[in-house]
Amino acid sequence: MSYDLLVFDHANPPKTRQEFMVWYERFIEWEEQRDYDSPEGITPALYSWFEGMREVFPPMNGEFAPTDEQLCADESLESRLTDYSIGAEGIYAAFAWSQAEKAYQLMRDLAIKYKVGFFDVSSRDGEILLPDGSRL
Repeated sequence: MSYDLLVFDHANPPKTRQEFMVWYERFIEWEEQRDYDSPEGITPALYSWFEGMREVFPPMNGEFAPTDEQLCADESLESRLTDYSIGAEGIYAAFAWSQAEKAYQLMRDLAIKYKVGFFDVSSRDGEILLPDGSRL
């Protein structure tokens, strides 16, 4: 089991928590015709967010995943590997539970910085922060 968070950026963000959850359930069906390990085709704001996140929490798959040599050179890197599922309107990130506090804070801070939405998937009534800074 992992500690899961989501950032999102789309033209018409939901107006209520219920609308958001309907969008979220559709999003995690993973029906887009794309490579979910690649940031190609995402919004500039999501790409900027991803750039910041991968510096601390590198992806375990895809073109930005660390090499075996990098993993051997930095023993702490393996515990920070993150499973990103990159959709056109959002990025789902699955972290090791040992990284939960640090991942939450960085992911939320970068979401605010780059004006993308944030959802705490792993919390029962997880925070939903919209790109404009308002909450659902």
